[in-house]
Amino acid sequence: MTKVTLSGVRKRYGAVEIIPGLDLEIEDGEFVVLVGPSGCGKSTLLRMIAGLEPIDDGDLKIAGKRVNGLSPKERNIAMVFQNYALYPHMTVRENMSFSMKLAKTDKATIEKQLNKASTILGLGPMLDRLPRQLSGGQRQRVAMGRAIVRDPAVFLFDEPLSNLDAKLRVQMRAEIRSLHDRLGATTIYVTHDQIEAMTMADKIVVMRDGRVEQVGRPMDLYSSPANLFVATFLGSPEMNLLQATRGTAGLDLGGDGVIAANRTLPVDGPYEVTLGIRPHDIRIRPVEEAEFDATVSLVERTGAETVLTCALRSGRKLCVIGPAQIAARSGERIGLAFDPAHLHCFDTKTGQVLGA
Repeated sequence: MTKVTLSGVRKRYGAVEIIPGLDLEIEDGEFVVLVGPSGCGKSTLLRMIAGLEPIDDGDLKIAGKRVNGLSPKERNIAMVFQNYALYPHMTVRENMSFSMKLAKTDKATIEKQLNKASTILGLGPMLDRLPRQLSGGQRQRVAMGRAIVRDPAVFLFDEPLSNLDAKLRVQMRAEIRSLHDRLGATTIYVTHDQIEAMTMADKIVVMRDGRVEQVGRPMDLYSSPANLFVATFLGSPEMNLLQATRGTAGLDLGGDGVIAANRTLPVDGPYEVTLGIRPHDIRIRPVEEAEFDATVSLVERTGAETVLTCALRSGRKLCVIGPAQIAARSGERIGLAFDPAHLHCFDTKTGQVLGA
């Protein structure tokens, strides 16, 4: 059972504390994605797990064994980097088998592991090529193959797709997830791309300033964010936020209207709240039948759907996603309806969700 446990883990660079005490449990066989903005500490945390950065305080356990003082090669992990890190003068075969040769693995085992990895990744016809003769996606497969041949207990990925174009990123996302499902090894994956996190993870860890903001399954975090940071970080386009006042009739949006009281809205908490609603959860209605009205300022047709940027009567902006065939035009007034079941209310001061 390859469970990874971090207890009170800290990292400092001089007087600056990058990770101020972090607790996290990653279960055996889980695909866990660490996600957050640049500088949040996710890559530093991954490098600490790999043994490439020392842990200043706390405990790191892999498969129940404390590994703080162990070198990377003693931890039974394999890491795939953003820049592939292939030896340019070595063939694919030599790159993939290099670590096993260093470990003085016998030739039969090397060949067996090499054949297994190359078959899984479709690298058989490329084994005698040099890295410069490969595409970006093929180089990333070689980097993954080099990790697979070691048969590690834990795979670590540090933003492995950031150098690829958009189409190839989508393809490689599916390949990495498929690889995980085949091998069943514990996988920890770092990215700043929330789409990668949502589509690949069993569990997402959202980080900010070296701290864990929320941990959970992708759709749980998307549907029930714990705070404003998670709410706006996950989801594209991001969640709409509106300042509101809680009154006896419901949530008063000032000159823009009132959202009637409903059992799904919190009855306790601050008088001033921040209301959140995702663009997909706003319905477009005829103006005379809707609770709110807005003026369309921008229409973006993506093919499968239409993205509208609208201004409420107060001038506050909203992003609304509707069907592809909607006939809205810039400058047109439209009606909008908010489904109370999909509203999120946050404490304006603390950013924490209300009514959970």
